[in-house]
Amino acid sequence: MPLYAYRCTQCGHRFEKRQNFSATPESQCPLCQGVLERPLTAPGLSFKGKGWYVNDYAAKSSAPAAESAPAETKAACAGDCAACPAAAAPASATASS
Repeated sequence: MPLYAYRCTQCGHRFEKRQNFSATPESQCPLCQGVLERPLTAPGLSFKGKGWYVNDYAAKSSAPAAESAPAETKAACAGDCAACPAAAAPASATASS
């Protein structure tokens, strides 16, 4: 059974009521007997079960994490630091020429 929200147009009283789909909507405020309206509300959403996390769908790599770490630092460095082997290679090549 859905939960409907109601709001009084005169006093602003807000309340919710569980009603069947075929039930007639409330028309009078229980406090001041003013006119009620049903404002639009977002539906409740509930995710249940497995498969809603990144680690459930992440690609399984065959390489251990220790082997993939140097590639990540190499990509982050982009060869413009003194400790990077990519930066050291062009310097040694120009020094021997």
